[in-house]
Amino acid sequence: MKLLAQRCWIAMLLLATAVTAAEVPPKLPKVQPEQAGMDSQRLSHIDQVVAEGLAKGQMPGCVVAVGYQGKITWLKAYGYKQVKPVKVPMTVDTVFDMASITKPVATATSIMALVEQGQLRIAERVSAYVPEFGVEGKKDITVYQLLTHQAGLIPDNSLKDYQQGVEESMERIYALKLVAEPGEKFIYTDVGFIMLADLVQKLTGKNVHEFSQQQIFRPLGMSDTGYKPGPAQRKRAAPTEMRDGAWMQGEVHDPRAYLLDGIAGHAGLFSTAEDLAVYAQMMLGGGQYAGVRILNSRTVDVMTAPQTVSSGKRGLGWDKQTGYSSNRGELFTKRAFGHGGFTGTSLWMDPGLDLFVIFLSNRLHPDGKGKINRLAGRIGSVAAASIVDSKKKENKQATEREVGLRPVKTGIDVLVRDHFGLLKGQKVGLITNHTGINHAGESTVRLLHNSDNVQLVSLFSPEHGFRGILDQSNVADARDKETGLVVHSLYGKTRQPTAEMLAGIDTLVFDIQDIGTRFYTYASTMGLAMEAAARKGKRFVVLDRPNPINGLEVDGPVLDAGRESFVGFHSVPVRHGMTMGELARMFRAEKKLDVDLQVVQLEGWRREDFFDRTDLPWVNPSPNMRNLNEAILYPGIGLLETTNLSVGRGTDTPFELLGAPWLDGQKLARYLNQRQLPGVRFVPIRFTPSSSKFSGESCGGISILITDRERFRPLDAGLEIACWLRLHYPETWNVTAYDRLLADAKTLQAVQDGKAAGQIREAYQAELAEFMKRRGKYLLYRQ
Repeated sequence: MKLLAQRCWIAMLLLATAVTAAEVPPKLPKVQPEQAGMDSQRLSHIDQVVAEGLAKGQMPGCVVAVGYQGKITWLKAYGYKQVKPVKVPMTVDTVFDMASITKPVATATSIMALVEQGQLRIAERVSAYVPEFGVEGKKDITVYQLLTHQAGLIPDNSLKDYQQGVEESMERIYALKLVAEPGEKFIYTDVGFIMLADLVQKLTGKNVHEFSQQQIFRPLGMSDTGYKPGPAQRKRAAPTEMRDGAWMQGEVHDPRAYLLDGIAGHAGLFSTAEDLAVYAQMMLGGGQYAGVRILNSRTVDVMTAPQTVSSGKRGLGWDKQTGYSSNRGELFTKRAFGHGGFTGTSLWMDPGLDLFVIFLSNRLHPDGKGKINRLAGRIGSVAAASIVDSKKKENKQATEREVGLRPVKTGIDVLVRDHFGLLKGQKVGLITNHTGINHAGESTVRLLHNSDNVQLVSLFSPEHGFRGILDQSNVADARDKETGLVVHSLYGKTRQPTAEMLAGIDTLVFDIQDIGTRFYTYASTMGLAMEAAARKGKRFVVLDRPNPINGLEVDGPVLDAGRESFVGFHSVPVRHGMTMGELARMFRAEKKLDVDLQVVQLEGWRREDFFDRTDLPWVNPSPNMRNLNEAILYPGIGLLETTNLSVGRGTDTPFELLGAPWLDGQKLARYLNQRQLPGVRFVPIRFTPSSSKFSGESCGGISILITDRERFRPLDAGLEIACWLRLHYPETWNVTAYDRLLADAKTLQAVQDGKAAGQIREAYQAELAEFMKRRGKYLLYRQ
């Protein structure tokens, strides 16, 4: 085994020398904290936290690295890397056994590289690549389920399964039985990542060591990172425990990885703090470091996006917020992702703060009794609190939100900039309304009509009509005065373009501003038009626009299969967190539409952006959607309007009010405020709608005030209201009508049964998690 290790290391050195020194990216620059915008006095609290850990025997030594805005602001070694048989001081270049940090850094990153290369699909069954694995109920386990620990596999199989070499070990893993149904439960498992490494080998002919060196570590100049360290690295390595009477130094501690010749998907990687800093900065840089691109920025977004699992939120290979997150800084943002290792290692990155925190210890030395997770989490909090310009950033972002300083180009802006090249020579039918405007407020109709490259031959309008001012059940055809073209209504005699309407059209173009809620009908209009285009062989182009209530938050029950309607075109949750372009990609794939779909993507928009973070002009998408607050409230409050409640239509603030003549607003407001829902307060009021439901009648009710939209969850508020109404007005409130837009039988039944809102939310988390798996494939924009 030692001879094999030497040969592996020599091979790595020979490959490394083939790259000239000029081609190897430099390590991150080291600066004083103040030079990067951090407070050195606050950051020095790390010394105190580490000193406490050393005094309590939580580890004999450690190395801490903090990076902010692309610079290392703290790199320090503490204590001893070895205490037996003699004491050896810790140094910043100490090589550590990464243990489970191997999972995301080596294995999951390799998997994502294979996805980019088209060799692998995250949603594909593992058995499609490794047929031997598809036995004992494992045939339908997907790559996604392995990456998120939801495959139903045992955490670790017996060490006896690994005694006969690598090939026999894998045969034993292929034959394992499930301990849970795939997709139902989060079970942290080493076995799943051993299988992912096996996938790498099956698809590339290289083991995860060889592939990760070629694709990740060598291009980044991470010369101290890899499996089976060579002699120089072993000499600098921190020992862990004893095996067969000798200290494990530069030899993997994990017993299964050791029996797999030191190369495994779950453990076996070694690295240093400075090497890991390069990797961390690559991830914070959207897959790129010092001019070297390892992953596409979209790949990084998908890899680190929150995936709902039974214990919280995970990424693909990464932890985000679960029971394993005690090493996570408490002051990190929701975008943070990271992982820990059994040997005493922790790596966390926070794109929201442009910060990484690395904690590497030898906590197992000499007796295996050290504990560091909470200590590492405290260091993360110290680092986040040391960013002295964070308040300036917050103020700057607040100012930008007010004046709309983040420049965003919509699909029509991009199309115009590119001289309508995508539509050149095409006869175009345009589905749009008053929201179809460019950055300067010019209508898409006029822009296409005046273009020499496009022949605009037909117009179509959705619910509320071409001008967006009609609030009625049927909208008639009209004629556009400027172009003279007939505007075919898709909310009248038909809700789908007919064959006659499509005659003479080469391409259907869709340009309408949505509001990010399933039952808002513009997405249905798009989906039905896509179906018509597929039948008639027409190309379909979506000019994309932002999701105004942001593209991160996904919430609410998923529409039951078979319940599709014009207010629920496809099985997505109430708040889907997607743009129209992304929804179109999902519709085409999941409804198997044979249509040539092209999305003209937004430029400058990020998923966390609410609409007022952009510099785009707000246009009321429909008569009663009059501001962004109302759009944010709509997923939760809009669900209730099919029942015998007024949601403020016929007042100046629809969806910001809720009530009925029979409702005691004071009691409802008191209850909701006692619930202390984050980001919202409720004020008892009386109001009289001038039209719509309860027109002219005095209603008792509540005014809903959003105090922190980042924390506010409209579905939670709506569900709390529904549960309270069911309890206090069981005979008066029409609960069955709640299902009209909800379209989720289990959730309706739970409300009818009087269950608490928390129980109901928990019940639909599994279907929400399943949607998140589907959704990831269709996303187009960075977090």
